[in-house]
Amino acid sequence: MGVTGSGTQVRSHGAQLAEVGRLLDAGTIRVAIDSTFPLAHARAAHERAARGHIQGKIVLTVA
Repeated sequence: MGVTGSGTQVRSHGAQLAEVGRLLDAGTIRVAIDSTFPLAHARAAHERAARGHIQGKIVLTVA
């Protein structure tokens, strides 16, 4: 029927997440952002991802 599914499961680790938060706050590590879309334009964000050649994360903003 032309449908493809995929899944990923991630387990969070509180202490590791806290350390990542500290490193982000300190500017030790940075997250590259390719583009930002409002949640209402999630479809456009998926289309951007499908085009490829992304240089960072695609971010959906919630206001």
